[in-house]
Amino acid sequence: LMRLDKPIGSWLLAWPSFWSIALAANPGSLPDLHMIALFGSGAVLLRGAGCTINDIWDRDLDSKVERTRQRPLAAKEVSPAAAVAFLGAHLSLGLGILLQLNNFSQLLGAASLPLVVAYPLMKRITNWPQAVLGLTINWGALLGWSAVHGSLDPTVTLPLYLSGVAWTLVYDTIYAHQDKVDDVKVGIKSTALHFGQSNKQWLSVFALLHGLSLATVGYFGDLGSIFYATSALGTSSLLWKIHTINLDNPKECMDAFVQNKWYGALVFSGIAMDKVASPLLS
Repeated sequence: LMRLDKPIGSWLLAWPSFWSIALAANPGSLPDLHMIALFGSGAVLLRGAGCTINDIWDRDLDSKVERTRQRPLAAKEVSPAAAVAFLGAHLSLGLGILLQLNNFSQLLGAASLPLVVAYPLMKRITNWPQAVLGLTINWGALLGWSAVHGSLDPTVTLPLYLSGVAWTLVYDTIYAHQDKVDDVKVGIKSTALHFGQSNKQWLSVFALLHGLSLATVGYFGDLGSIFYATSALGTSSLLWKIHTINLDNPKECMDAFVQNKWYGALVFSGIAMDKVASPLLS
C-alpha cells in the first residue's frame, strides 16, 4: 500500500519542503538538517497515507485499469478494514512528527488534511485533478519555511508554492498519459484528456509559469546568480522534455515522470548553494 518500491512519490512530496527549508536558512548557512530529516520522514509517511487513501477510494476503478489492477485492494489481497487500520497507523506516526514542529506549523500542517483526503475523489468530478494534487503535494513549500521561522513570508512562500503547483501540473499530466485509454473507458478525468491535442502547449505554459514563479522567489528571497542559473537550466530542461516526449508512449511518460526527482534536486541544490555562497558573492 505504501509503494515503497516506487519512492518517486515520496521524493516529489519532499522536494518542495526541502526547497522551503533551504530558503529559510540564513545567508552563509546550510539548510537545517534536523528539519530536512523530519520532513523527509514525514514525506514517506504522508505519501504512504495518501496512497492508502487513494487505493481505498479507487479500489473499484483500479481493478479496471491495466497499470493499477494489481494493487493490493484492487486485487483483493488486502481488505478495506485492514487498509483503514494501516492508514490509522500512518497518520499516528505522521502526527508524532507534526507535533515536533512549532504551534503555527502544527496548525498549518493540519490544514492540509482536507486536501489529502479529497484529492483521490477529484478524478471523478473535475478535469483538473492534477491541479488539486499540486495544491496538496506542494504544501511543504509553505510548511518548511514556517517550521524554521514560526511564521510565513508570503512574498517568498506563495510564489514557491505556485512554482510547485505548476511543476506538478507538468509532471502529473505527463504521468496521466500512461492511462488515458483506460481512463476514457472507466470515466476517469484528467488534464491529459482535457487538454486533448493542445497538451504540449498547456504543459509549456505551466513550465514557464513554474520558471517565472521561481524567479519571483529569487527576487523576494534575495537570491543570486547561482539560484537563477540553476532555475533557468531546470526550466529549460522541462521545456525540452515537453517538446521531445512522445505522449502516446507510456514508457516514455513514466521515465519522464521519474526523472523529476532529479529536477527537484537541481532546484534544491541551486537554493542551498546560493545561500551558502551569498556572503562571498555580496
